[in-house]
Amino acid sequence: MKTATFSIPNISCKHCTHTITMELSDIPGVSKVDADVQTRLVIVEFQEPATEQVLKDTLIGINYPPAE
Repeated sequence: MKTATFSIPNISCKHCTHTITMELSDIPGVSKVDADVQTRLVIVEFQEPATEQVLKDTLIGINYPPAE
């Protein structure tokens, strides 16, 4: 199991975290998503076939791009 942490600057409300959690949870291989409004961090536990790049691409696709 791998863990990836993303800083998402435009998280501003619970709706944001809900959207992120639902979208990332739909990716095959993702087992847990924890998105926090206060810290603006998203922590994802995943395994193959999910990859960190797939997670990043999904976040970009739903308009929550991670900070570089």
